[in-house]
Amino acid sequence: MKIRLIRNATLVVQYAGKKFLIDPMLAEKGTLPAFGPEVGLPDAPRHDQKNPLVSLPTSIETIIQDIDAVIVTHLHPDHWDMAAIRALPKEIKLFSQNEEDATEIRNAGFQNVEVLQEDTVFEDVQLTKTKGEHGRGEILKAAGYVCGVVFKHSSEKTLYLAGDTVWYDAVQEVINTHKPEIIVVNAGDNQFLVGGSLVMGKDDVYDVYKAAPDARIISVHMEAVNHWTLSREELISFINKKGISANVLVPDDGESYSF
Repeated sequence: MKIRLIRNATLVVQYAGKKFLIDPMLAEKGTLPAFGPEVGLPDAPRHDQKNPLVSLPTSIETIIQDIDAVIVTHLHPDHWDMAAIRALPKEIKLFSQNEEDATEIRNAGFQNVEVLQEDTVFEDVQLTKTKGEHGRGEILKAAGYVCGVVFKHSSEKTLYLAGDTVWYDAVQEVINTHKPEIIVVNAGDNQFLVGGSLVMGKDDVYDVYKAAPDARIISVHMEAVNHWTLSREELISFINKKGISANVLVPDDGESYSF
């Protein structure tokens, strides 16, 4: 498999001969509102900076070229935006987390939308929807539903995309059940000024490592939208101190790994 971080949680995953686009946020730098009061959310870090904070590392045409299927883990605008809606062919195969999201995606003109299940198969690739919690406590009500997905194929290592979740018992359960060899975590520790972490921070990443010490862990969803609180530099320093830098990878936008 080959995994390329585009930006934020947007990935291109080549797996068992198929090319998947994950959570496409394709907007130009600074063209979306900041997460915060402007869009009816609590105050947040850098609420005076428009999203995305950084440009795409390559053209939209290059990103979507030869994509076989798109997976949208939830509909927050840093995972599914108008630029993606405009750019993607309306007949492309697209997977969503639930029927509510599927309806909204269909209403945007997409004709081939399927809700992920625990036994979904796409072109011989097994896709298993996994649970996620987009924060802890009260903030969950505002954050809404999210999912992750496990990829399996006889010719590939097992891949677990955890999605917008913090570390909690269901993530442990996925690791115990599926024994993924490659794990992608959204680890920017994004927060508002109240309510705590919405996705994984450095301690969550360490919990993932302890649960799967033989896996390679790729940390994404970093430094691309205004409410991040964990930088790449800080995470790299943390994993170096813990002695797990061989296990935890922190890619730059545009960087790829093959496994």
